[in-house]
Amino acid sequence: MRNVMRYSGIVTKVAAMRAKLLKPQDYEQLASMDTVTDIIEYLKQTKSYGKFITQMDESLYHRGNIEKVLIQSLYDDYTRLYRFADMQQKDFLKIFMKRYEVDLVRYCLRIVFNHSNVPFDLNYKKPFFDKYSKIRIDQLVTAKNIDHLVDYLKNTEYYAPLSRIRQSGASTLADYELALDLYYFSMMWKERKGNWDKKDKEMLTKELGAKIDLLNLQWIYRAKKYYHMLAPDIYTLLIPIQHKLSNQEFKDLVEAPSVEEFKRRLNETYYGKKYEFGEQVQIESIVNECVEHILTIAYRNHPYSLASIQQYLFLKEEEIYKITTALECIRYGLSQRETLQYLVQKQRRQGGNAS
Repeated sequence: MRNVMRYSGIVTKVAAMRAKLLKPQDYEQLASMDTVTDIIEYLKQTKSYGKFITQMDESLYHRGNIEKVLIQSLYDDYTRLYRFADMQQKDFLKIFMKRYEVDLVRYCLRIVFNHSNVPFDLNYKKPFFDKYSKIRIDQLVTAKNIDHLVDYLKNTEYYAPLSRIRQSGASTLADYELALDLYYFSMMWKERKGNWDKKDKEMLTKELGAKIDLLNLQWIYRAKKYYHMLAPDIYTLLIPIQHKLSNQEFKDLVEAPSVEEFKRRLNETYYGKKYEFGEQVQIESIVNECVEHILTIAYRNHPYSLASIQQYLFLKEEEIYKITTALECIRYGLSQRETLQYLVQKQRRQGGNAS
């Protein structure tokens, strides 16, 4: 009853926002469209994106600008949730915000390392980050090299891990991205133990644990298949956390002598038994499927919990990904049928609970 009272306001808000998410028939419409302008005009009629698109000049109707609109809509939803949240819910949203920060830092790292002629295009994110983050976008966009970028993060939690990498003499983008990922997931793994209700802790542990396990499996597979790396080097790439993988299973996977043996051992693990890994190990497609399943079960069983917030934001991000995919399909001239296959992924999970 206490949770019902605490969450009643934000759950009502989430329900209203969920009603604005695109429906299957909307994706069918998007898949049938021939131009980016067609998609923009369609989204202009929706409640989630229309108010942002109407502010755009029609001469700016192209893929890069519409992707900014999609992100602005996500940030707008986050802001609405934050306004309705109580103190504990705000604490969760502050932690959730870190994923947006990491994405921003990763984008900046790539611009700097690639010496891209494309300027930092971040002004549309500035109002949101000025309000909810210590990261100062107006500083980041002036970075000319990695030293500038790291120094501009000095008043944030990302300075320490990136500064250590700089001091170590590491010089590649991969080194910095790995340091960022290791810090983020290790920090989040600790945060899940915070002052949350029991059911919230269970959800956070399952969601984050599955994501870490699957990312590690993905990196092991890629390291073996594409880079032919040896076990000692593979260990340095991995997040030192296991959820549904035992220490022995983890060791056996890393030290598998071949890709074929890795696949065989993978199929003996919890994830191999729960999901269908074919000849091509598509772990990337399993990550979101697994997380969605965990959040859906948590929300269904405990709607008056953090699951209501986290599942909504997950669904919103998935919606944005699908719209972006539809835009990409137009770029590559895919048919309606091919586009729809990308937008409406077949459900591959084998049922059961999210334990």
